[in-house]
Amino acid sequence: MAGGNRDPGRTVTSKVLAILEVFEKSRGPVTLSDICEQSGLPLSTAHRLVGELTEWGLLSRGANGRYQPGIRLWELAQNAGRQLRETARPFIQDLFSLTGETAQLAVREGHEVLYIERIYGTKRVPRASRVGGRLPMHATAVGKVILAFEEEWVRTAYLNRTLEQSTAHTHVNPRRLASELTNIRAQGYATTLEEARLGACSIAVPVFHTGRIGAGIGLVLPSTQASSMTKHLAVLKGVSAHIERATAHIPLESLLGAHRA
Repeated sequence: MAGGNRDPGRTVTSKVLAILEVFEKSRGPVTLSDICEQSGLPLSTAHRLVGELTEWGLLSRGANGRYQPGIRLWELAQNAGRQLRETARPFIQDLFSLTGETAQLAVREGHEVLYIERIYGTKRVPRASRVGGRLPMHATAVGKVILAFEEEWVRTAYLNRTLEQSTAHTHVNPRRLASELTNIRAQGYATTLEEARLGACSIAVPVFHTGRIGAGIGLVLPSTQASSMTKHLAVLKGVSAHIERATAHIPLESLLGAHRA
């Protein structure tokens, strides 16, 4: 068993990725014991690799001995989806300025929605995620609108999964969700009401790229505004069209990175 690993044949790369995945799931600094437990690595292996990652600046160690992502890892992460994020940022800023609500841009990453840009409004709205964070597609407006306009095989595969229930209001019945996605395709936008976080609602429209779904843009509002959030549809669709035109010259795979693989 190479390197004292519990899994025969496990590569060094897979071990490092398992360590980094611990921080993807964690909401704060973690101990070396936490890393061992969650990554499935023995203490000696984890200690050595965590030490190397810390030397490289990919992890940092606090005075209390706990570890968290390092600044160099953050710098590297800024290159992911950079073309889309930098091209779309002025338009997301416009969306925020015109509505006064939290505005966000997201793409599909496997079976989750990945937020790559967000501008927060001044209203107190429960936050379910952050830039670089992920949420189940079926619990968010941006996720639903992306899923609705994805290829049929993507929707079928997603509906065959066990759907996570983030709140009591999350739609987890596959048949009901399939019907909802059909309606979203017909009307051109998606909404949620307290499906990701209690106290929040959201609305989103698709961003297309040469006829294919590329991303979703949306607004997050207090749930008390759920009945009036469609008033922002004209602005959302206008911003979406601007982003589509601004990114048309960039190949979709280059624009979004490898998330579709």
